[in-house]
Amino acid sequence: MEYEEIELIRQSENGTVQLIKEKNGENFFIRKIIKGRVPAYGILQECQHPCLPKVREVTVTDDTTIIIEEYIEGQSLGRIKLSEKQFWNVVKDLCSVLQFLHSMDIIHRDIKPSNIIYAEDGHIRLIDFGAARVLKENQEQDTRLLGTRGYAPPEQYGFSQTDVRTDIYSLGVTLEQILQNKIQRLRYKRVIRKCMELNPDKRYQSVQQAKKAFFHAKYMFLYISTMLIALVLLCGYLRVGNVINPEPAIAEKSGGPERYPNQILWNDYPVREYLGKRQIHRLG
Repeated sequence: MEYEEIELIRQSENGTVQLIKEKNGENFFIRKIIKGRVPAYGILQECQHPCLPKVREVTVTDDTTIIIEEYIEGQSLGRIKLSEKQFWNVVKDLCSVLQFLHSMDIIHRDIKPSNIIYAEDGHIRLIDFGAARVLKENQEQDTRLLGTRGYAPPEQYGFSQTDVRTDIYSLGVTLEQILQNKIQRLRYKRVIRKCMELNPDKRYQSVQQAKKAFFHAKYMFLYISTMLIALVLLCGYLRVGNVINPEPAIAEKSGGPERYPNQILWNDYPVREYLGKRQIHRLG
């Protein structure tokens, strides 16, 4: 397939990213020319996921990897404000695609808002696998130090081998960055902090664990909020009830039902009878 370059999107010492178009068609694509070998793209060409751009062509030489992949219309997460519902769609999509990658021993190693496109269909696409690597057993540390400062954990700078927990660290940083609401940040503070532990052994050990923790925090917040609202409504109901229906409280203070004069004793006679006797005595 022949292509024509439409625009140079990005160029750096590590490679080039271009927007291209089929010469005899209407479809647009992204062409990436990356220095070095990136075997992850060859795997992704065979195994697609809804939250990944479709990889059309991969050409690997000794010192270069050339990729032609689907062009995604949308905006990066760092440029949009997400609603509560959109945020949770992002969490679900990110966890889903990371579980998929990790199941194939692919570590992305550069998860950040600018590498996540929020597409027009309401779902994300995780892009830019230039720093990705295929997990190797029995390797003590990475041979290439790649990633973005602030999003990459200590092991990504040569302290040990990167693994799935590396992406979990970047996942925590990314989700903290896109949380706009202060209440939301407080709600997920404990979960994000655990994702971002400097010691990999103290982080969540899988994306599934991190996902469960995020959703547990969400539902616990909803449960506590519902209980507090119910308590406030109950207190308001009881307060209003005491104002509108004061009779029971007054009746309790009155000492019981009303007593008539013929039930009241005076000198061992009912009051009414006693008063009658006094009247007869006066007439006599």
